Amino acid sequence: MPALPDGETPPDDGALPVSAAPGPDGGVPDFGVYLHVPFCRVRCGYCDFNTYTSAELGGGANAENYADTAIREIELAAGVLSAPALTAAGMPARTVSTVFVGGGTPTMLPPRDLARMLGAVRDTWGLADGVEVTTEANPDSVGAADLQELADAGFTRVSFGMQSAVPSVLATLDRTHDPARVPDVVRWARAAGLEVSLDLIYGTPGESLEDWRRSVDAAAALEPDHVSAYALVVEPGTKMGAQVRRGELPLPDDDDAAGKYELADDMLSAAGYRWYEVSNFARVHPADRPGATPRHASRHNLSYWRGQDWWGIGPGAHSHVGGVRWWNAKHPRAYAHRLEQGLSPAAGREVLDAETRELERIMLGVRLAEGLDLASGSPAVGGAESLTGGRPTVVQELCDEGLLEAGPAAAGRLVLTRRGRLLADAVVRALT
Repeated sequence: MPALPDGETPPDDGALPVSAAPGPDGGVPDFGVYLHVPFCRVRCGYCDFNTYTSAELGGGANAENYADTAIREIELAAGVLSAPALTAAGMPARTVSTVFVGGGTPTMLPPRDLARMLGAVRDTWGLADGVEVTTEANPDSVGAADLQELADAGFTRVSFGMQSAVPSVLATLDRTHDPARVPDVVRWARAAGLEVSLDLIYGTPGESLEDWRRSVDAAAALEPDHVSAYALVVEPGTKMGAQVRRGELPLPDDDDAAGKYELADDMLSAAGYRWYEVSNFARVHPADRPGATPRHASRHNLSYWRGQDWWGIGPGAHSHVGGVRWWNAKHPRAYAHRLEQGLSPAAGREVLDAETRELERIMLGVRLAEGLDLASGSPAVGGAESLTGGRPTVVQELCDEGLLEAGPAAAGRLVLTRRGRLLADAVVRALT
């Protein structure tokens, strides 16, 4: 698992600087809550998330007490955001527009504990009309009754870690579920009234193009509302990283990954899905306008890419409010110990300056199909008017290279071509 970033030491009470309050002309950003559940039954070989099996945790920070610990942080968050100094500076009282429970495997906890955590968010801030409430789940970690209980508690969406439809690929990834179970859990979720997202991974060592075609076809056949397709990244410090280093598994190939992305894009587009972020596709609804973000897009993840505000609950969770970013103690025992002492679990933070905020706006916004607005573009990017001013700009060069759509760029928005999506990191480097 990667180390936490460097940063300044936050105050023990978690207080935010008054600069975190929205400015008078900046509008009020949406507010979301992320709830991290750090438990897994088995650690997957490719995973470097902040997750733990019961054997790794031993006697402390157990799953049985976790909901109570998370609720302590929710209570602390409420006090921080309603502090008199912040309120006087203009911090509004906001209801929660999105909730996302991730991990780990959140459904390692019983549905009643997930419901209690959601209930604490509701009781603390209130939930906005039409709130999106998502939990991640493994196909073998929930049954029909669990999904119905979650829906009854207010969850609206479930994201299943399908990853592949091919048993040999799942085995390489150390995934434990039977792919034949995926249609069952999708059917149960639909019966409970939940929207469904399926996560896929491409580029697993040994995965052929036909294996990947089979996985995409199997996912599309289930008609989920949303599909995420992520390229496998072999991270140092993971079991798979060690296998690659020892020569037991080949390193994923960039050309192979590009071909698989293009295949997924073709197949999902033909099946009625539209990309709205480089790795994410949403089923097109009849009321969706051409060029608009589909209504089945993950609104919680969009809030990250659009630079909105969120509070991350749980060990290692990151938060962002008004240009202040902070992160919690990483280990569940250290996290719980801080809260038991009445202290903020935050381990570090940074206050983003204008240059960093603009850099992040470019890095995240350019990945969206809705495009990146150039109206307040950085000097490195150049304004839309410079595209027609007779001198080459970085934007014009990227259009000439087929990485940005020329029409939207001339109108003041940066939109990636499909080739640009494959080279999104290079586009960001050029723009910044």
